[in-house]
Amino acid sequence: MTTAGEIMHRGAQCIPITETLDRAAQLMREMDVGCLPICDSSGRLAGVITDRDIVVHCVALGREPSRVTAEDLAQGTPVWIDVNADIEEVLQVMENHRIRRLPVIENKRLVGIISEADIARNLSEEQVAAWAERVYAR
Repeated sequence: MTTAGEIMHRGAQCIPITETLDRAAQLMREMDVGCLPICDSSGRLAGVITDRDIVVHCVALGREPSRVTAEDLAQGTPVWIDVNADIEEVLQVMENHRIRRLPVIENKRLVGIISEADIARNLSEEQVAAWAERVYAR
């Protein structure tokens, strides 16, 4: 059984809820990633912010990225998966929520993130195609 912990990208870096979106964008550029998990002061996952979120929910609305915080864009309950969850559960969660990046939690702390690239590297072409169809086709 393949688990979330086996396919995830370790070392995902959280951005504090109080950090501004311009700093989030800088971190994304420096790390060459398209999303950052958002964590509260105790290190617990509070959400995920993507480069698209910054553009659509801040810049395109004429808001100033240096004045909008990650917390301002963190809405609802974050979706995550336990490090020991099997790959089928990972795929199901991503499909159900139509998400392309999934934070991985162990002992209530972020330990990694699973992206589309991680899925592609660890599944057969047929499995990736079936998953992509379910996530994107709706």
